[in-house]
Amino acid sequence: MQATIPFHLQCDPKKIAHYVLLPGDPGRVPKIAAYLEQAALVSQNREFTIYSGLLDGEYVTYTGYLDGVKVSVTSTGIGGPSASIAMEELVQCGADTFLRVGTCGGMQPELIPGTLILPNGAVRMEGTSREYMPIAFPAVPDFSLLQHLAAAAETLQYTYQIGVVQCKDSFYGQHDPERMPVKQELLSNWAAWKAGGVLASEMESAALFVTAAVLHVRCATVLHMIWNQEREKVSAETAQLDPDTSIRVAIAALRMQIAADRKTEEKH
Repeated sequence: MQATIPFHLQCDPKKIAHYVLLPGDPGRVPKIAAYLEQAALVSQNREFTIYSGLLDGEYVTYTGYLDGVKVSVTSTGIGGPSASIAMEELVQCGADTFLRVGTCGGMQPELIPGTLILPNGAVRMEGTSREYMPIAFPAVPDFSLLQHLAAAAETLQYTYQIGVVQCKDSFYGQHDPERMPVKQELLSNWAAWKAGGVLASEMESAALFVTAAVLHVRCATVLHMIWNQEREKVSAETAQLDPDTSIRVAIAALRMQIAADRKTEEKH
């Protein structure tokens, strides 16, 4: 029986790995795939670009003798709707472990651009997750993946923070709230998130975390904080940004998760 081609991704399901790295920007897919061996283009349709390759240079085979594991990289586009579509269709292809590799804007003035943010929860101020679970359901990552991300950041000696992020649908609702008819609500919410210690704002993690929970798969996020509008209000200090820090952390964390999964399989 021929496998069904996913409606949006338009890829061969047999070429999708269990482990998937999820950048938003299609332009970052080849850059992330460069950290894999034998990476090859699987499909490119709309905002979705997919590469598959090998981490540590080895294939997973049906015989169960594994010297390594296949990994895919798929762009999700901007925002929760397209991110959840990507996850849904990748799960249809057999994927079960996801690491979002993205960017964010800081919300606490003490956070310096370049800091890595590892969300342990997300404020669900977007619409996609509400079509999966009631709003009282928390948007949280897989704990083991989060632990591996933190361990990877420690090993690589990168500055990072673990905490809550805010997820929204409107970029300009955040960056130009004064011109919006609902500016009082936007400004009040922003002040509340800041007062509650929310670290950063982005657009995809809440939808991905809740979608993953419903689909019973694993997901976590590493974010490169590329600016901080709150810090700019109190400091003119600039930072030298290395856009690959989040990628290196994601790759190292994925290696840890693959090793842990192998040990679990060996016990059984």
